[in-house]
Formats: sequence, structure tokens, C-alpha cells
Amino acid sequence: MKLLLTSSGISNPSIADALAGLLGKPVAESSALFVPTGIYPFPGGADHAFQAISGKSKSPLAGLGWKSLGVLELTALPSIDKAVWTRTVEEADALLVWGGDPVYLAYWLKHSGLADLFPSLTETVYVGVSAGSIALATRFGETYFDQPKRSAEILSSEEFTVAQADGDITMTLVSAEGAGLVDFMVMPHIDYDDPFDVAYAEQWAARLPVPAYAVDDQTAVTVVDGAVEVVSEGHWKLFSR
Repeated sequence: MKLLLTSSGISNPSIADALAGLLGKPVAESSALFVPTGIYPFPGGADHAFQAISGKSKSPLAGLGWKSLGVLELTALPSIDKAVWTRTVEEADALLVWGGDPVYLAYWLKHSGLADLFPSLTETVYVGVSAGSIALATRFGETYFDQPKRSAEILSSEEFTVAQADGDITMTLVSAEGAGLVDFMVMPHIDYDDPFDVAYAEQWAARLPVPAYAVDDQTAVTVVDGAVEVVSEGHWKLFSR
């Protein structure tokens, strides 16, 4: 599987070129499946899913002009004949995995059976947005102001204090196992808004068991045959372990 791990979708020409390169053909000649599952734990999740699927969201992904576009709902897969949905996945050129709660998303990537199929999808392009990028790590840590309730496997949870010039902010740091396709974590939306700056990312990364790429919304990470490259028209930083 070829990976394009983004913070905010196909947000600039460099990331668009990277997507076309991974597909090996134009988007207009490619088929895709959209995975909205990760957004559901948050208030308004169903509406956000519709906006994303219909191509009306801020982050460009579903509305790129795909030759065909379907919806793959992970929570439904265990109740469907595996041979049916497996064939659908195998025939797609790209999996477009939306953002939301990475803990919930990672749970369903694994428990739906989709993650088990990943090793055989050698030519498929996985495009992750935010949580869709985070959830592929072997293990990751996500921070929350208000941790949503969910059915998921949490390894640990702790209070996380973010030092800010105008006063500390307390968040919850949750650790979980991801789908395990990469041995690093993508930390999205850095420099998007307070307190999500590089100093915040450094404090976050120090608590992670894996290296982390802190990326802004103009940056993506590609992985092909184990080779990792950063595609950026913005800012990013690698925090090694």
C-alpha cells in the first residue's frame, strides 16, 4: 500500500502532484472509496461526514473529480459478507480516510477487518486526513480538550498540561494502538490555531513512544515501500526518539 498522510487533505499543488504520482494516473481516471467513520464520535459528526462526502468541506478530498467515488463505512463491514466488501476495496485505486477521533477510527480499522486486508493492497493509495493519518501508527497518543465517549481500546489516559504564555492549558492525552502500517506518528494541524504550535507539538511528542512528524495543513508525508518523504508548502518538524 502507498500512503499519503495529510493534515488537511489535498491542500496545495505539491500534495496534489504527490497524489497523482502515487496513483500513477490522474484523479479523473481513478476510483476511490471514502471512509467517514472517524468523525462520528464528535457532536455534529453525521453532518460533518455528509459535508466531507459531498465535497463541501474545507479540506479537499472527495471533491477532487474522481472517476468514481463510493462510501466505505467501517462499522457496517462486520455485518456484511466479507467477500462482497473485500472485492469493492480491492477494485478501488484509493482509500480516502477522513479525520475525527483517531482512537475510534483505529479501533474500527482493525475490528472491521479492513486493516487485515492492507498487506495485500500493494497498489492501493491510502490517503489519510488528520485522524486518518494518525491511526496508521503502531502506537499513537492523541490530545483532547473533551475526550469523546466511544467503544475503543485505550492503552492509557493522563492529564497533559500545555505551557502557554497566557496560562497553562490542561488536556487529556490518550494512548492507543493503531493499524500498524508505520512506525511513526503524524501530528496534524500544527500552527493552525492556539495552542497547536511547535512548542505544543514538542511537549506532545515527548510523551510518545514513536517518532513524530509535526505537520501543518500545507504538509503531507508519503510512504512507498518503506521510504518516507515529506511534501510541504508550509512547515513541519520531525521529533525523533
